[in-house]
Amino acid sequence: MSAEATNPASPGAVTSSPKLAASLEQDGPPSPRRRTRPRIDLRRLGRAAFLGSATRDRLPDAIGHVVEAHRAHHPDADLEPLRRAYVLAESSHRGQMRKSGEPYITHPLAVTLILAELGAETTTLTASLLHDTVEDTDVTLDQVGEEFGAEVRYIVDGVTKLEKVDYGTAAEPETFRKMLVATGNDVRVMSIKLADRLHNMRTLGVMRPEKQERIAKVTRDVLIPLAERLGVQALKTELEDLVFAILHPEEYQHTRELIVDNASRADDPLAEIADEVRAVLRDSGIQAEVLIRPRHFVSLHRASRKRGRLRGSDFGRVLVLVNEDADCYGVLGELHTCMTPVVSEFKDFIAVPKFNLYQSLHTAVARADGQVAEVLIRTHQMHKAAEAGVIALGNPYAPPSEEQSGSDRARTDPDGERIDPTRPGWLSRLLDWQEAAPDPDTFWSTLREDLAQDREITVFRADGGSLGLPEGASCVDAAYAQYGEDAHACIGARVNGRLATLSTVLRDGDTVQLLMGQDPASEPSREWLEHARTPVARIAIQRWLAAHPTHDDPLQGPESSGDPAEAEAARAAVDARPAQDGSDASPAAATAVVDQPGATVRLAGCCTPVPPDEVTGFAVRGGVVTVHRVECSGVAHMKSTGRAEVGVHWGDTTEARVTLVAESFGRPHLLADLTEAIALEGVAIVSATVEPPTQQRVRHTYTLQLSDAAHLPALMRAMRNVPGVYDVSRAQHHVAVP
Repeated sequence: MSAEATNPASPGAVTSSPKLAASLEQDGPPSPRRRTRPRIDLRRLGRAAFLGSATRDRLPDAIGHVVEAHRAHHPDADLEPLRRAYVLAESSHRGQMRKSGEPYITHPLAVTLILAELGAETTTLTASLLHDTVEDTDVTLDQVGEEFGAEVRYIVDGVTKLEKVDYGTAAEPETFRKMLVATGNDVRVMSIKLADRLHNMRTLGVMRPEKQERIAKVTRDVLIPLAERLGVQALKTELEDLVFAILHPEEYQHTRELIVDNASRADDPLAEIADEVRAVLRDSGIQAEVLIRPRHFVSLHRASRKRGRLRGSDFGRVLVLVNEDADCYGVLGELHTCMTPVVSEFKDFIAVPKFNLYQSLHTAVARADGQVAEVLIRTHQMHKAAEAGVIALGNPYAPPSEEQSGSDRARTDPDGERIDPTRPGWLSRLLDWQEAAPDPDTFWSTLREDLAQDREITVFRADGGSLGLPEGASCVDAAYAQYGEDAHACIGARVNGRLATLSTVLRDGDTVQLLMGQDPASEPSREWLEHARTPVARIAIQRWLAAHPTHDDPLQGPESSGDPAEAEAARAAVDARPAQDGSDASPAAATAVVDQPGATVRLAGCCTPVPPDEVTGFAVRGGVVTVHRVECSGVAHMKSTGRAEVGVHWGDTTEARVTLVAESFGRPHLLADLTEAIALEGVAIVSATVEPPTQQRVRHTYTLQLSDAAHLPALMRAMRNVPGVYDVSRAQHHVAVP
């Protein structure tokens, strides 16, 4: 059996003080039809009705709380399946007891009540009542299917398989993978699992401390991140608090004392700010419900570590609920006009929803006494989705009804098909990359890494779309998020209009344009794995590398292109390095005339001046005058040492020798394409070097002989037009000047 015994000292029962109890209450999603209905405490399940009537003419008394909660969200729901499911579950579990001594049926009833409070539809509640019958009783899946239909059978089967997963055992990654696939096909499976774990965590007190700790760690590492990604904040926050109490009892007790102390304050700054907000909105004519949303234990603990001494307004947030999306921005405008906004705290998750369906406006307002209150602004429907996530989306197989909001009815893809509401962005991506994972162990390790990423950023594509990525993601991740395996051909990016390497870490709000190579043979680099943070990127790269085990890294220099002739040419080019003494050892083709009779003239190799560059000269050893471009760094060095300049002007010769530096993103055959472009311009290559790549960038240095210096701009344009080359410039070497 999966359920554990009750724990009378759960984190929920802090005090009997009405003020404190109100401050600790978790705000539930308001019912669209009965918003004033008080929320049933999810920690309480009345046992008095347990042995109530179960005749066919009436609903059993034991499911009265479930029915009441369900009707608040679905007033027209058919309750007959719930009655039959309870009768089967109660008779099947009869005689079974929890470790606390309670009848076992109290566990599926509690799990179902949790889901009913969050707005789950009838099929989910039916499966929830039956979720342990196949595992713990003689009831079979076929019997469930015959009695309740294929949907309920599928969900019960999925939950039963989840019960067999040991999340902390390395031998179970394939089972966990299958479980997530089942979840992806119907998230109601995971919804029941999360509610099941919540009730078990609430009732963990009689377990041995070491087992409590093991279960809490698994909940922390796997199930809480899953709840976050599915948007079920009501379950996620309570699970966090329960885990916090078990794994960090001293910090939990300290946080609890902070809450108690704050509840005993004579004044309540948060309530005063909420009253000010109500007055502002009342005067502006905006209909809104203004609530105080207390922080849960973990949230308050994080705030205390970040801010140090807490003020009264830090113990909660002001929540403003309105009817329409446009009203959210109306509220924001009024608050920012009539109160003092903290502009740095503003975030718009309505225009750009988070990956887990969350939508809200976040801002903060300050008072003259220094109290600052965070304000959340959302519609009632957004609040329901924020609390219940995918659970609030209803039956994924039912078409949208006329009562649904326009935004719900309009949730379609570009082809006009309704987007599956059970697949928020993260879950859709999971279903994609789990298929590409080369083996279960890779899938498991990658998933654990992904679940550890608890913050997400939004970056914008050049076409106006957006990508949701984990914090710390790079351009590599953006490429695979946008193009899938076609991102193998990506050669670079522009971030906010500036050229950037694929290793560039992105920030929230960046605009990213991915530069795709034209060469169909473009390939990913093993180095990309060092910069990939998302499963879709890591698995795609690993899959390609596994399929090409003998292929060298295309960014380890031009020899890796696979072309023997090009590799030999590259080796020859590298061997033909120019002199490193600051001057070109070869005679200059262009004629520079210096104002020093009898002097030997050499064009400096550090800047390779050509007509019509503005130049200057300096006398060095042996009666030689080196000629530099006036902007060369060597000129400044010469002047700083007190050397006198020598006048220089160009003669009549139009030939010139110049050194150009080409910056490019690594790809196969790049050296061949560059040398071909240079040759097509009628320019001779005197020497070339290709430096080892760094962060997907490759630097090529060419010393070239031009028949006419005036042709230099056209040559540089031709080199820049080679795919993968993002800049070509005149050499500016920093060399020691004799």
